Amino acid sequence: MIANANPYDELMEFQRDTEALGEVAGRLGWDQETMMPEGASDQRAVEHAAMSKVLHARMTDPQIADWLDRAKPADAVAAANLRHIRRNYDKTMKVPARLAAEIASTTSKAHRIWAGARRDEDVAAFLPILEKVVALRIEEAQALADGGDLYDALLDNYEPNASGGQIAAMFAALRPGLVELREAVLAAKAPMQLSGEFSEEVQLKLSQELALAFGYDLDHGRIDKAVHPFSSGSGLDVRITTRTSLTDPFNCLYSTIHEVGHAAYEQGINRDYLLTPLGRGVSMGVHESQSRIYENQIGRSRTFTGWLFGRMRDEFGDFGVPDAETFYRVVNRVNTGYIRTEADELQYNLHVMLRFDLERALIAGDLTVKDLEAAWNDRFKSDFGYAVDKPSNGILQDVHWSAGLFGYFPTYSLGNVYAGCLHDALRAAVPDLENDLAKGDTSRATGWLRANLQTHGGLYEPAETIEKAAGSAPSEGPLLAYLSAKFSDLYGL
Repeated sequence: MIANANPYDELMEFQRDTEALGEVAGRLGWDQETMMPEGASDQRAVEHAAMSKVLHARMTDPQIADWLDRAKPADAVAAANLRHIRRNYDKTMKVPARLAAEIASTTSKAHRIWAGARRDEDVAAFLPILEKVVALRIEEAQALADGGDLYDALLDNYEPNASGGQIAAMFAALRPGLVELREAVLAAKAPMQLSGEFSEEVQLKLSQELALAFGYDLDHGRIDKAVHPFSSGSGLDVRITTRTSLTDPFNCLYSTIHEVGHAAYEQGINRDYLLTPLGRGVSMGVHESQSRIYENQIGRSRTFTGWLFGRMRDEFGDFGVPDAETFYRVVNRVNTGYIRTEADELQYNLHVMLRFDLERALIAGDLTVKDLEAAWNDRFKSDFGYAVDKPSNGILQDVHWSAGLFGYFPTYSLGNVYAGCLHDALRAAVPDLENDLAKGDTSRATGWLRANLQTHGGLYEPAETIEKAAGSAPSEGPLLAYLSAKFSDLYGL
C-alpha cells in the first residue's frame, strides 16, 4: 500500500490490481473464442474457475468495507469510483465463492458443448449443461435479489437500475409500430438481392479499412475471426472479431463496424480512468448504443453506403449492383431470415424481444429448459410467420445462454433506443454530416460520440449518460421515427 496514503488512495491502488486481473480473465475468454485448441477446453474451465476464485476473494476482501467507510470523495470522479466499488462489493458479498467458481467452470464447459451441438444440429446434446447453467444463475439471482425479482437481479449485471418490467413496457410500446411497418414493407416490392461469391481475403481487407475509417486504433487492438463476432478488453488493449461468408460480404463488413462501435467506446474513455471502475463502458445498453449507431445510422446511411459501394466496386469489380442508390437499397433490404445478428434494422428488435421473454420465463420458473426449443419455435413462427428449419437457426444460434448471460439480450434493443436518441442529437450538432459520410469520413460523427458520451466511461449512471449526450431522457420515440422515415422512403410507403 501507499505509505501515509488516505483510505481512498489505498482503495484505488487495490482496485487497480483487481481491474488488471479482470482484464487477464477477459483475455482467457478472448483466447477461448479465437485461438484456443479445441482439446484445451477442460483445462480452460479449471483456469476460469481459478481466476474466478482469485477475483472473488479480492472483491470480498474485508478491507474494502473499511476503506469504503473511511474514504471521502474529493470530486465527482472519486464519488463515482466509490459508487461503483460499493455496488460491486455489496453484490459480490452476496454470492458465495463456491457458486462463483462453479458458474465460471460450468459456463466454460457449456461453451464447448454449445459449439459442438450447434455444429451437429443436436439440441439434446446441449440441454443438460444448459439446465445446469440456468440452475446456477437462478441460485445466483436468489442470492442477489434479497426476495426481489430474480430476473431483475441478473439484468442489473448488464444494465444497472433497469428492471424487466420497465423494459417490457418499452418493448410493448415499440412492438406495434415495428410489426405494422414490417407488414407494410414486406407487402411492397423488395430491392434486388446481392448474389455471387466474394473473396474472403478481400472481405477482410475491406473490414480492416472500415475499422480504421470508424476510428479503431489498431495500435491498441486487433481483428480476428470468430464464430460469433464480439469485442473484448478495455483501455490500451481492446480487441474485436468478425466473420466471413463467401456469399454475404455484408456479414463481415457490418459485423466489423458493429464491433468497432463497442471497441471505440472502450478506446475513447478518458485515459485517466484506466484500470478503474470508470475505465469501461457503463452498461451494455449504452455499449450497444455505440455499436448500433456506428453500424446502422452511420454505416447504413445513404451517403456512407455510396462511398462503400465505390470501394466494393474497386475491390470486387462489377458485382452485379448497378449504382450507389441501388446498393443503398440492397444494404438495407428487409429479408426473411432466422439469425438475429444478420437481421435488418426493422426486424432486429423482434428477435431480441423473443429472447427476452423466453429467458425471463426461464428465470421465473415459468418455462423449463426441456420445453425451451418448442417455446422458441412456436414464438418464432408466431412473430415471423415461418418455421425454424434447424436448431442452429433457432435455439442454438446465440452464444449467450451457454455463457450464462441471462439479462444481456434486452440491452441490445435498449441500445437501439439509446442510439435513436443519440442520432437525433448528432444530426442537430453536425447538420452537414452527409458531406463527410459521402467521402467515407466518419470522424466528425465518431468524434461527437467520443466527446459527448464515450469519454465519460462509468462516470454517470447509464440513463444519465444518454440524457447528457442526447439532451433528453431516453425514449423509444426517436428510434420509431427514424425507422419509419427510413423504410417508408426505401419501400415507397
